[in-house]
Amino acid sequence: MVTTTPPATEKNRSRRAKGAARPGDRIFSGLSKGSGITLLVIMAAIAVFLTYRTVLAVSKDSTNFFTTFEWNPAGDPPVFGIAVLAFGTIVSSVIAMAIAVPVAIGIALFISHYAPRKLAKPLAYVVDLLAAVPSIIYGLWGAIFLVPYLGGLNKWLDQYLGWTYIFDKSSDGVARNMFTVGILLAIMILPIITNVTREVFLQAPKMHEEAALALGATRWEVIRMAVLPFGRSGIISASMLGLGRALGETMAVAVVLSPSFVLSGRLLDPGGGTFAQNIAAKFNEANEFGRDALIASGLVLFVITLLVNGAARWIIARRKEYSGAAA
Repeated sequence: MVTTTPPATEKNRSRRAKGAARPGDRIFSGLSKGSGITLLVIMAAIAVFLTYRTVLAVSKDSTNFFTTFEWNPAGDPPVFGIAVLAFGTIVSSVIAMAIAVPVAIGIALFISHYAPRKLAKPLAYVVDLLAAVPSIIYGLWGAIFLVPYLGGLNKWLDQYLGWTYIFDKSSDGVARNMFTVGILLAIMILPIITNVTREVFLQAPKMHEEAALALGATRWEVIRMAVLPFGRSGIISASMLGLGRALGETMAVAVVLSPSFVLSGRLLDPGGGTFAQNIAAKFNEANEFGRDALIASGLVLFVITLLVNGAARWIIARRKEYSGAAA
């Protein structure tokens, strides 16, 4: 009598596969899960610490933390607010993004679709090296080289565009202002945006490009119809990554900017400040309550950075090409 064994069900197969997993796979899986959990615990601990110190500081603030233009936590009563810091952080980041994003897209397109291979590889290598330069080096270069040479540009903008009020320069002096900070931040985030955008452009479907060429399209028409639409989500996410660095940049801004708690729409006048620059400049000389106030401003920057990174991840997840779902 011949007996037949029933075919293995899907559940039995999964149990066998799970039971037959190698020890190395189980160890690697455990380490991966542990690393993810550790990261979440660290982020939660940072958030709890910042929130606790912020509550201590804001509870003793005699003014509105979000709308006050003054920063004097050592006064009697203590007075401090983030209005000027928030304005300076946003303005400098907007200037940096307005300059860096178009230039980065142009460089990425040149490396991926225009430059010959002998030139594209060294150029891409140079861009990668620029992304690894420490921020303090950018700051020293900006203070020694960029600030003196931007004086002429500031005078030109004041002469021909001063009627816009934004480029109206009401005081003489070196170009240690938010406009210079925005240009320096643009140079710093340019390699990051370029690298990510270049990789996205290189992943554009070759069949789409070849089909457009076969229909008689020019090189620019191929890029406009096949490459840029495919890389739109990648460009936005790369820009947000660059924005995240621009928002949190510390040393370069502290070296270049001459801060003052004056809220002014004139970009060419000294003044303003950023969250990170203010923390770096005043942390050592602050008392315990002053450090709590600085930590409170750091919490605001922490939340803004998380929102920017979360938005970047959401944009990446919208497209399977970048989320890895199609792999």
